[in-house]
Amino acid sequence: HHFAIIDEVDSVLVDDARTPLIISGPTPKGDLHEFNELKPKIQKLYSAQRQLVQTLLSDAKSGLKELDAEKPDKKKIEQAGLALFRCYRGLPKHKALIKFLSEPGVKSQLLKTEAFYLQDQGKKMPEVDQELFFTIDEKNNGIEISEKGIDLISGSEDPEFYIMPDMGSMIAELEAAGLDEKEMLVKKDEMMRDYSVKSERIHTINQLLKAYTLFEKDVDYVVMDNKVKIVDEQTGRIMEGRRYSDGLHQAIESKENVKIEAATQTYATITLQNYFRMYHKLAGMTGTAETEAGELWDIYKLDVVIIPTNRPIQRDDREDLIYKTKREKYSAIIEEVNEMRAEGRPVLVGTTNVEVSELLSKMLKMKNINHQVLNAKLHQREADIVAEAGKAGTVTIATNMAGRGTDIKLGEGVKEAGGLGIIGTERHDSRRVDRQLRGRSGRQGDPGSSQFFVSLEDDLMRLFGSDRIAKMMDRIGLEDGEVIQHSMITKSIERAQKKVEENNFGIRKRLLEYDDVMNSQREVIYKRRKNALHGERMSVDISNMFFSMSQQVVDYNHEAKDFENFKLDLLRSFSIESPVDKDEFDSIDSKGLTNKIYESALDSYKRKSAVLAQKAWPIIKDVYENQSDKYKNIVVPFTDGNKTMNVVANLQKSYESEGRELISEVEKGVTLSLIDNSWKEHLREMDDLRQSVQNARYEQKDPLLIYKLESYDLFKTMADKMNNEIASFLLKSTIPLNVNAQTSNTRASNSDLEKAKTSRTEMPEFAGRSSSNQQGGAPQQPQKLQPVRVEKKVGRNEPCPCGSGKKYKQCHGRPQASA
Repeated sequence: HHFAIIDEVDSVLVDDARTPLIISGPTPKGDLHEFNELKPKIQKLYSAQRQLVQTLLSDAKSGLKELDAEKPDKKKIEQAGLALFRCYRGLPKHKALIKFLSEPGVKSQLLKTEAFYLQDQGKKMPEVDQELFFTIDEKNNGIEISEKGIDLISGSEDPEFYIMPDMGSMIAELEAAGLDEKEMLVKKDEMMRDYSVKSERIHTINQLLKAYTLFEKDVDYVVMDNKVKIVDEQTGRIMEGRRYSDGLHQAIESKENVKIEAATQTYATITLQNYFRMYHKLAGMTGTAETEAGELWDIYKLDVVIIPTNRPIQRDDREDLIYKTKREKYSAIIEEVNEMRAEGRPVLVGTTNVEVSELLSKMLKMKNINHQVLNAKLHQREADIVAEAGKAGTVTIATNMAGRGTDIKLGEGVKEAGGLGIIGTERHDSRRVDRQLRGRSGRQGDPGSSQFFVSLEDDLMRLFGSDRIAKMMDRIGLEDGEVIQHSMITKSIERAQKKVEENNFGIRKRLLEYDDVMNSQREVIYKRRKNALHGERMSVDISNMFFSMSQQVVDYNHEAKDFENFKLDLLRSFSIESPVDKDEFDSIDSKGLTNKIYESALDSYKRKSAVLAQKAWPIIKDVYENQSDKYKNIVVPFTDGNKTMNVVANLQKSYESEGRELISEVEKGVTLSLIDNSWKEHLREMDDLRQSVQNARYEQKDPLLIYKLESYDLFKTMADKMNNEIASFLLKSTIPLNVNAQTSNTRASNSDLEKAKTSRTEMPEFAGRSSSNQQGGAPQQPQKLQPVRVEKKVGRNEPCPCGSGKKYKQCHGRPQASA
């Protein structure tokens, strides 16, 4: 990681940095889920909430008529305000609600009611939420089921359906019941199983509810080729191969009735910020970094330098046009497009999502206006459509993807007619995305114009539009089809965008703070992994592991003066006798005892390694001298009595080092395998921890601080367990052959050794890694060799032991092509 130069640097380092990079893979039983079984309950819950919101909205509408009365009834207005606020908490994206909020005085009343119930740290909020089945926090993408909602999905059959059991009190009750040990264990197992099922069920329900309420088809995702594909909110492009994590993607697949893919688990993860901070030198360019200068300096220590344009800009950037409703806004856009076409100008209409681009396309078709549509569903044609977009009278509707890295060349007579006209159908959350759209026109001193159309129903105005905009609109009192154009309102919209940008910066910074904790752990693990991968410093790492284990054994037993347990621990962990007798154990200090165990364990390991190399040497010698023209690698099985692994070693190196290369490959192989398994497990625990520490807010504590403390303990436990497993395998492993190396000259005793010579298809885990090297001439038919089997043979139709989720015959049990 010496240097990186990034094109469209703000898009990569800022926009994409809210989601971490994740490598994931299959998880055991990943295809077992309850999404389709629980979907009817969520559909019932969602439709019940919709009906309730509909009723509340009609109450709010009739009550808020009092605002126009000569003597308004304050109580009626307050009740109507509460009903309106409940609608907003229940389904903020409900189209009828959004339309009603654009009426004069309605938005102001909602903000007033919200401020009243949120005072005193939201003490009165339960009064609002108790009528609803669930509540939605749209700004933070959060959702919470209420007691009423729990009762609805639980039904009369199982009142405990959605309630997590209190394990502490239940175990205490069991212990007080005076059951015998066997019965107690059976009951505890049942309780743990019930707990696991319920926690998974609650998680599934929450994700399904999010899929139904917060994620919209053709806005957040599209369904293509019977698959749910995520649409990038910044560019409008499809994010191929990306999936929402934590079961959310499966929930959306269930909602859309497409095939639900198997669940995956995280193998490795890093934030974009920490990835790019690994480079010694970092640079990039873009047309729109100025607004993000603060963040680029804070996180990456990058200065933003503004390069002046080659030629003066002639583009006419007009003030925003503000309409009351989306319907009026879209009608005005179609009229504007018609006028520009009549002038012989090309038009580029920028939309924020697929849904709007398709709606405008339908409206243009009704007016018989020829046009091209460029969105996430048609992105293959992007280059062709953009190449034509500058010709006179051409109309192009594009999601924000056309705002990046494309130069629209103007056709004949277009400059004289006024250049390319840009129409923005709505303000984006980020000012930069709007500037990118504007920047498609007026390049290299060309003429052009840009105009944004905004309505009070747009997401930005709805979520972040200030109280002042609502009051101003009420005072002006917009009639149907009326429009406002004023610099003050344009500035207010820019302030709303700034608020969203600050909010997003907060999310990114928080993500980075959590990942910084992971990053320090990641560096330790990946350094160890790199050493194992390349075989560098393996002897140092193994020595450190033995020393760490020696310390643990001493810490556990020395202070307690438990010599008998100390001897047992040494046998269990190192397979060695105690290097000290009881008297010395009592008199020696901890440091001295640790050093003695460490030296004894290291000596034992060196002796055992030499014996194993000696034991394998006759096999290696025989294969190399007789069959080196056929085989490059040799596979030898090693077992510690519990686990078995097949080690692939280079045949020539193993021969030249008299078997020592094989021992080196065992060290590398077992270290890599156990590091990977431990790290995967640790990542899952860290994910769970991150979710659970959020509850610390209710105790007025900082979740990040608790996360740092808890994650350190988790990492230490994981590292100790991993070290023990690696060291234990290395100290206890042996080649499972019932043969002495000394008798290998006789043909009869060689029959068992022949089993270790296989280097191709016989060992399923390494089938693809070994290779043969045959010279010219007709190959001799080698004797069929059988692998050493130390475990039960895997059936053809059983799940493959590699964990892919496929059947053995379709995975590692497939017939291999002969070399």
